[in-house]
Amino acid sequence: DRASIIARCQRAKTAIKVGGGIAASNIIVLDHDVPTEEPVTFHFLAKFYPENAEEELVQEITQHLFFLQVKKQILDEKIYCPPEASVLLASYAVQAKYGDYDPNVHKRGFLAQEELLPKRVINLYQMTPEMWEERITAWYAEHRGRARDEAEMEYLKIAQDLEMYGVNYFAIRNKKGTELLLGVDALGLHIYDPDNRLTPKISFPWNEIRNISYSDKEFTIKPLDKKIDVFKFNSSKLRVNKLILQLCIGNHDLFMRRRKADSLEVQQMKAQAREEKARKQMERQRLAREKQMREEAERTRDELERRLMQLKEEATMANEALMRSEETADLLAEKAQITEEEAKLLAQKAAEAEQEMQRIKATAIRTEEEKRLMEQKVLEAEMLALKMAEESERRAKEADQLKQDLQEARESERRAKQKLLEITSKSSYTPMNSSTTALPTDLPSFNLISESLSFDFKDTDMKRLSMEIEKEKVEYMEKSKHLQEQLNELKTEIEALKLKERETALDILHNENASRGNSKHNTIKKVSEGSSLYLA
Repeated sequence: DRASIIARCQRAKTAIKVGGGIAASNIIVLDHDVPTEEPVTFHFLAKFYPENAEEELVQEITQHLFFLQVKKQILDEKIYCPPEASVLLASYAVQAKYGDYDPNVHKRGFLAQEELLPKRVINLYQMTPEMWEERITAWYAEHRGRARDEAEMEYLKIAQDLEMYGVNYFAIRNKKGTELLLGVDALGLHIYDPDNRLTPKISFPWNEIRNISYSDKEFTIKPLDKKIDVFKFNSSKLRVNKLILQLCIGNHDLFMRRRKADSLEVQQMKAQAREEKARKQMERQRLAREKQMREEAERTRDELERRLMQLKEEATMANEALMRSEETADLLAEKAQITEEEAKLLAQKAAEAEQEMQRIKATAIRTEEEKRLMEQKVLEAEMLALKMAEESERRAKEADQLKQDLQEARESERRAKQKLLEITSKSSYTPMNSSTTALPTDLPSFNLISESLSFDFKDTDMKRLSMEIEKEKVEYMEKSKHLQEQLNELKTEIEALKLKERETALDILHNENASRGNSKHNTIKKVSEGSSLYLA
């Protein structure tokens, strides 16, 4: 019931770990305005934002919860984010949730139910949800290999450069009664025009503030440089002044701690975090190696199966060719035999004709008529014998040609048999390298001798990890340049689909700052340098 909830809340305290130190803030829930309706909903959020999320968010769970908070603020438009950066942040959020992109799993429409872009961005362009998903997925596919914590950290590193990141705004009036906004963040105090929450009119970095105090509703900022006038303003409520003072004290304390050597406790936390990060990195590398070996084994298996199918096809074709050769050889042998027999028969007939001619000559009648008839028969017999001789010669040549064809057919048969033997020997034994000959009988099981992966971190491991971190910093600068080019390309691509009439005041202000080359940090530097002139 509500009474027991309030009783437990009275005893509830929480320590918020932020940055290089631990801000032990005892928060009594009942100090806040608890609504009377039921059920009562509490939102526990980080009160202080880190300057550099990568350096200051030590524990992974802290990073994850802070990522969820910043993501929610961007989607709720409490932190302004330009459209092209919104798409990039959405791609990292998808990587953190779904892991590596797989076209077979992450098919068209898989982001349909996800809230990834601020409604302001969606309404600003004539683009369908499918078009937004296509652009988010294109960047999502490039993040392959990043673990959840890495994707969340990339998200935070981009988000922390947004102008409204980590700024708490309060409505105030200066001593002239002009309505202004006071912004409190990890870098200092900033004075804004109510219509422009992106670019401050004045900035007071924490290291340039000598004293902050308030009396009743009047708040006083005393700069370190005594030549600069004291800045005074009023807020609407005394409770708001207390909250402003708490934020100032907490942010200033963290600002100074970040610029000092870490305490022993923080050093231990960071060392444990580095060891845990290194352990996870080694585990990811081990899993990546196993996955790579598994993929290589599967590719080798597929290649061998493909080669086996190819050899089977070649063997089938060779068998068919051999059968055709055998049939052709049989036909040619049969035809050669028939031709040879015909040639013998013709030779026999030619011999018989010759004998008949000799007999006719011997028995020629003496009369002229008989002689003429005999001569005519002799002539006919000679012509027939000549034809028989020509036919016999032609048949003999044809028989020789058929014998030659038979010999060639048998030679083809011999070659076909030899090729079949070669193919059969290849299918039964395929020479492979020792690393790929034996296929694993059970592909998912790849033992990498777990005894050799004992996580005993020595000095050499820490040095190597430090070198890798330095290398990552250099790579990050190169990636930042490439990232900016990608953002500009996306901005140019979708510019034609923008509905100018739907641009908000913050969109217009951001575009003006971008056209002047102003960013969050150089803007604060410029306005802090001009504070004395403004106050004068």
